[in-house]
Amino acid sequence: MTDISSTWGRLITAMVTPFNEHGNIDEGAVRSVIEHLLETGTDSLVVCGTTGEAPTLSDAEKRRMFELAKSVAGSRARIIASTGTYDTAHTIELSRDAASLGADGLLLITPYYNRPSQDGLYRHFRTVADAVDLPIMLYNVPARTGVNIEAWNVARLFRDAANIVAVKEASGNLMQVSDIVASAPKGQHVYSGDDGLLLPIMAVGGTGIVSVTSHLVGADMKAMIAAHIEGNPSKAAQIHARMLPIVRACFQPTTPSPAPLKAALALLGFCTPKLRLPLVEANQRETDIVRTALRDYGLIA
Repeated sequence: MTDISSTWGRLITAMVTPFNEHGNIDEGAVRSVIEHLLETGTDSLVVCGTTGEAPTLSDAEKRRMFELAKSVAGSRARIIASTGTYDTAHTIELSRDAASLGADGLLLITPYYNRPSQDGLYRHFRTVADAVDLPIMLYNVPARTGVNIEAWNVARLFRDAANIVAVKEASGNLMQVSDIVASAPKGQHVYSGDDGLLLPIMAVGGTGIVSVTSHLVGADMKAMIAAHIEGNPSKAAQIHARMLPIVRACFQPTTPSPAPLKAALALLGFCTPKLRLPLVEANQRETDIVRTALRDYGLIA
């Protein structure tokens, strides 16, 4: 298996799905967002993930987003299609569609709501991996799904499925992340799924991040990663500290992501702040927090 850090890179953005005022996908804004991300250091794009409001997109809309992202990015970035659902058969169908549309990899979230056992998780991921010939990144985010894939189970999947090559770890548990890193064979990688934990996760051997705030501070995030790799921990820590207010603004306790991020992108002129129900736009107070963070960072006047 090819070294995935050279294939997917270290800075992967989980991109938004921009909507127009009528709630339809705004393809012009999709193109603008992708161009902005590529200009500011993004190596690969996750399309139709949590940040992309996947639960509210139809299969036809997901297929169109995969196709559109691939056509815009071309050879400049890899497209990782987020095709995981709580239904194994449906996940396989979407994954095969993504492969046929030129996706370079898949992001598979742990099945949500039905909360399968560890054996159920293993069999789900193995079944999808056996059905699709694309590299796969597992996505562990128990706060959203209600189920945690244990470190030993990730290690088992890394061992048994050659095309399961990475995991996006958003458990917030550095001990678990450390265990996965320690057990991962060469060529299999751990990416941070928490923007504020990128530097700590890289410190224990992580490869990079699947980021939300890279929509706003991608260049600095790339610089922090480079500083860490080059052995300059003080510079990396300085950049990390500077970005934290942006992270806090984008992950406010009163409203779920991507509402604050879309408010930020609207302030920057990339897309409307529109979301699909049951998500709602950031309110005035939440938007003011975002505006202050952007202003203090120098992103808006």
